[in-house]
Amino acid sequence: MHVAFALFADAANVSQEGKLNILGVFDALHVGSSPAVHPRAHLVVHIKGNSLDTGNHTVTLRWLNPKRAELWSSAGDLSVGPLPSGVAEMDVPLIAQIDLPIDGAGSYAMAIALDHEPTTEVPVQVRVGAPIAAASGLVS
Repeated sequence: MHVAFALFADAANVSQEGKLNILGVFDALHVGSSPAVHPRAHLVVHIKGNSLDTGNHTVTLRWLNPKRAELWSSAGDLSVGPLPSGVAEMDVPLIAQIDLPIDGAGSYAMAIALDHEPTTEVPVQVRVGAPIAAASGLVS
């Protein structure tokens, strides 16, 4: 199994038809002060595999601050059944709704491991303080 992509979004779900819907993808956050918590971020991880991946797997998530200290972690089991006849590849969408603790400005990352092997990291740049007005008048 491998991670095809991973990202943070404001919302995500899987439709009745099996379509992955993602809204508001982001890679940066702005908080007024720290420490803070960014509520209800959706981590979307799209895992792909084949018939050799049938069985039980472990997915581990670790939220790391700019000093690479772990601020939050979680692990869960993923059970993959046999693929239907004629199907060569599987898609496994994983959506986790997470409150992200923030202890200062800098580059954070969600480290993702499959079966205890580091797979990928989703970076998030965090800014702290008063928002800066953009040229268009919008606030980031």
